Amino acid sequence: MAVSKDLTDDLRLAHLMADDADSLSMNRFKAQDLRFSSKPDNTPVTEADTAVEESLRRTLSRTRPRDAVKGEEFADSGESNRRWIIDPIDGTKNYLRGVPVWATLIALEVDHQIVASVVSAPALGRRWWASLGGGAYTGRSILNATELSVSRVEEIPDASLSYSEISEWVDSGRGQGFVDLMRTCWRTRAYGDFWSYMLVAEGCVDIACEPELQLYDMAALDIIVREAGGRFTSLEGEDGPWGQGAVATNGLLHDPVLSYLR
Repeated sequence: MAVSKDLTDDLRLAHLMADDADSLSMNRFKAQDLRFSSKPDNTPVTEADTAVEESLRRTLSRTRPRDAVKGEEFADSGESNRRWIIDPIDGTKNYLRGVPVWATLIALEVDHQIVASVVSAPALGRRWWASLGGGAYTGRSILNATELSVSRVEEIPDASLSYSEISEWVDSGRGQGFVDLMRTCWRTRAYGDFWSYMLVAEGCVDIACEPELQLYDMAALDIIVREAGGRFTSLEGEDGPWGQGAVATNGLLHDPVLSYLR
């Protein structure tokens, strides 16, 4: 499938926005005077979260004024069949503690389908991106990239699983199924947040899943996993980032994994 010029331009814009986000977030990473507060759901938000999202929204208001925007830190804006979905810092708790596993997530939805995204993790020196029909890549830039491909592992006892917090699975009522899945897998590690899903896209991990996520947590991850040849669904098997939680696999393992988590 050929990638349209408009979509290529959108992907380039997403990379430019990610560059700005990286500069802002890295400038405050590990700052001794970093300011933060707690949101109503008791999750933290830092000055870097809000500064990054404000910057991305300013860029979009200038370059894509007709597009809608959904972000984590501010109210939704605009009405359009084109919507940008932003998580300014995915992994804020890591960011606060000086752990380098955090990223800015930028996705574009058109007609209820994610068509392009960039995931940028500057403290890791890593970036991933994808466009609909254009494949998934990792590298320093569009011109310096390696195409991604999921693994070919066919059996859960041979699979590597990455997750976030076990307590969330217990709270969701799916704890026993998740523990049974962990016990069956060859290897389990809590890489957590966006990184679990990027490792699936790279073929380094075979399964990634979390029970409680928002659209801005998942949108950018979805298309990268899919364009790398994998599958991304809700816990109930709904394709895309629209349902409850997320399950990402190399595709070959997906249905057996869902049977554990249901």
